[in-house]
Amino acid sequence: MTYSIGELSRRTGLTVKTIRFYSDRGVVPSTRSATGHRRYDAQALARLELIRTLRDLGLPLAIVQQVLDGRRSLTEVAATQAEALNVQIRQLRMRRVVLAMAAERDADAGALDRLHRFARMSETERTALVDEFLTAVFERADPSLAAARRSMVPELPDEPTDAQIAAWADLVELVRNEQFGGLMRELVDGYVGSGLRPHDVAVIRRVVGPAIAAGIEPRSAEAAAYVEAVGAVDVDRLVLAADARRERYFELLAVVNGWASPDSPAAALRWYLEAVGR
Repeated sequence: MTYSIGELSRRTGLTVKTIRFYSDRGVVPSTRSATGHRRYDAQALARLELIRTLRDLGLPLAIVQQVLDGRRSLTEVAATQAEALNVQIRQLRMRRVVLAMAAERDADAGALDRLHRFARMSETERTALVDEFLTAVFERADPSLAAARRSMVPELPDEPTDAQIAAWADLVELVRNEQFGGLMRELVDGYVGSGLRPHDVAVIRRVVGPAIAAGIEPRSAEAAAYVEAVGAVDVDRLVLAADARRERYFELLAVVNGWASPDSPAAALRWYLEAVGR
């Protein structure tokens, strides 16, 4: 049984013009009737239906031709196309989240441009940016801080939520800030290994925590006993540790990595610094 080009069009849903195009390209074979009209057999019908399916799935005609010629298998092409779509979906999600962030924050042209540049960065570029930041921060660090450095690495999952993408964008913006990088380097450079003395922040959290829980005001007379119990600490370094950007980094890191919200020392540090007049 053979079909005219019009019958083939009705059966496949493709236009006559499209079928004629495929015929002229040699993708769909045809014969000529005694009157010179194109005729198509069942094989041509099957090929057209496969072509329509593959084209609807976004495959370019050159790849479709390779499948029809047997140069590539359907399995191989389907896997390749699925991965390509995954990449496109991730890119589109990134753009959607960036646009939503810009709208929510009433971003100006500069902020929108920074968000757009983030969306255009590859995963490798974003990872390299954070790695450069951490390498600079820990350049002169005590070897005992190697584990701390590893714990500060953001790892966006393969299927991130919108919140994780937004946190990743904010984190990239934060590590680009030279002042923040200097602050973190100064904190790390001034760290005294745990083998010598307890970490100042940990001491303050342990000592000051009960005062905060008891509702004791940092400028009150009762606060003096807690300040004395803390002992000698590097107040200038504590000012750095209490910086909101440092706390923000760890908040964003937790979101990106899917961790529980960090137990922030900010409240204890602010209480102590106010108590000592800083």
